[in-house]
Order: sequence, then structure tokens, then C-alpha cells
Amino acid sequence: QVQLVESGGGLVQAGGSLRLSCAASGSFFAFSPMAWYRQAPGKQRELVARITSAGATNYADSVKGRFTISRDNAKNTVYLQMSSLKPEDTAVYYCNQEVPTRWGQGTQVTVSS
Repeated sequence: QVQLVESGGGLVQAGGSLRLSCAASGSFFAFSPMAWYRQAPGKQRELVARITSAGATNYADSVKGRFTISRDNAKNTVYLQMSSLKPEDTAVYYCNQEVPTRWGQGTQVTVSS
């Protein structure tokens, strides 16, 4: 059973930084694309960033230049470095593994103005 455990969320002032981590159990991590999604109150869950098994990345337009997704296959961990945070980045952030499909429990990120 693959499990994803997120950490690193919290409360930060606008302009600040946070780094989210997602640790995966199971043996398919290195072969799977990984992604971070977020869901703000009253809104649909949206893709924030995605990284393939080869390390290719793509980002939502709203976070380009501010967020960086990376992975460490030796540690079965994917990261989301968030900088220049804005109040509109406030959401629950979820880690996603595509193969097999799994979701983490979510971690709250709150950006105060």
C-alpha cells in the first residue's frame, strides 16, 4: 500500500517562503510522475506543479517563477519550494502520485497579508 505523507505547511506572511515535503512509501516512486495540487475554500482542486520521473517540470501560470518542484528518488520524497508567497496561495496542498494513483492527506498553507 503506497502512502504519501506531506509536511511543511503552516502560517507565513506575504512575501515569505515555505517548503513542502511529501514522503512516499512503496516501490514505484522513482518511476512515477509526482505532483502538487491545492484546494482553496469554495474552489476546485487545481494542479500547482508536476515533475516526471525524468525530472521534467511544469507549473500553473499563477506560480511560475515563485514555486519549484523537485524530487529525491533516493529518499522517495518530492518537494515544493514556495517563495514570494501571496495571500491567494492560501489553500490545502496535496501530494499526488500518478502510478499508482495515490493522494496525501493534505497540508494547510496560510499566507497572511
